[in-house]
Amino acid sequence: MIVQIISKNFKIENSHKLKVALKHDRYSSLKRLFSLTPNEVIEEVAKSGLRGKGGGGAHTGDKWKLMPQNHEKPSYLVVNADESEPGTFKDRQIMEHDPHLLIEGIINSSYAIGANHAYIYIRGEYLFCTKRLNDAIEEAYKAGYLGKKVAGFDYKLDITVHRGAGAYICGEKSALLESLEGKRGHPRLKPQQKEPEWFFGAPTVVNNVETIASVPYIISNGFKNYRNYGTQESPGTMLFGLSGHVENPGIYELPFGVNMKDVIETIGGGVKGSKKLKAVIPGGSSCQILKADEIENITLDYESLKAHGSTLGTGGMIIIDKDTSIPKVMKNLFEFYHHESCGQCTPCREGCGWVDKILGKLLDKKGTRKDFDTILDACEMLNGKTICVFAPSVAFIANSYISKFQDEFYSLCKN
Repeated sequence: MIVQIISKNFKIENSHKLKVALKHDRYSSLKRLFSLTPNEVIEEVAKSGLRGKGGGGAHTGDKWKLMPQNHEKPSYLVVNADESEPGTFKDRQIMEHDPHLLIEGIINSSYAIGANHAYIYIRGEYLFCTKRLNDAIEEAYKAGYLGKKVAGFDYKLDITVHRGAGAYICGEKSALLESLEGKRGHPRLKPQQKEPEWFFGAPTVVNNVETIASVPYIISNGFKNYRNYGTQESPGTMLFGLSGHVENPGIYELPFGVNMKDVIETIGGGVKGSKKLKAVIPGGSSCQILKADEIENITLDYESLKAHGSTLGTGGMIIIDKDTSIPKVMKNLFEFYHHESCGQCTPCREGCGWVDKILGKLLDKKGTRKDFDTILDACEMLNGKTICVFAPSVAFIANSYISKFQDEFYSLCKN
């Protein structure tokens, strides 16, 4: 069940150092990369079916095709390393254990979209990862893998690592770009038609760390080999996380399409303390919760999770045992979302706060059914009335908790 495409060097001693990385295939994709035209690279990625692994699942090749040709301004690649989603800790593994894989992926991706400068926007709290990345980038410059002639080929590329200030909302790509431009990290209004992102008015691709790290394998081995894993609609692999009440927490690289229950029971070792499973948050905290009896036939791919009323997200599964209070879980999450709302949109700024406060009132056994109804009204206000998907996502998860564990919430009300 476990495969090793992205994770194959994770357990090798000193795999973050260039000398070791070169012995284990890093930068081996560059010879084939530069034998292809940028458009051929984009087609290879498009045919592989590679999808964004930061939560959205958009087709990477289609995204790259939006980049204009012969634009008067430079093109940019921005790598989203602002991994702030509770329950998600996979990109950190790449940056800590195999930073040269990410650099190699940046070279591949930047060449494809015609970018000569790439930025890595990293979560401010990731001090160790930042140092690892900067050390690896310095090694790559000295060895000629970055700079005026990448690996001796007629292609120039520079990489800059930029630390965020710890704002969860900057994981949203347009807020990330606003922050990178030196402004407040507020999401932008979405364009009416499909187009690239814009960094200082220049066309830009924003991709997540794991997405970029997947590209070298595709270029080295061809799109057909990548499609040997996963499903038709969700090809390839993903770094899935297991956390919470599980015996073997950690990150495991698996092909898309494996059964969720099997992963929890075999790889995860089952629920911690041999307790019964109560619920699973399937892909980071912003995904709708699933009851234990719902996961029997769910497979870990975008289509299956969508069909069962949730999302794959970042693949970070949070396991919840039978003794856990779901209202307390929801309160814990809403404290986070209340704090992390950027405040740009009134429904989100006020709505997240109201839900958080009312949940606290209910847990203190001071609430009534009327307060419970107010939560549902607030969720209605959160949905579809804001600039970005932060508020709608919060509304969706709140509704899933309340509808699936209604008795637990009602038991907190005085009448």
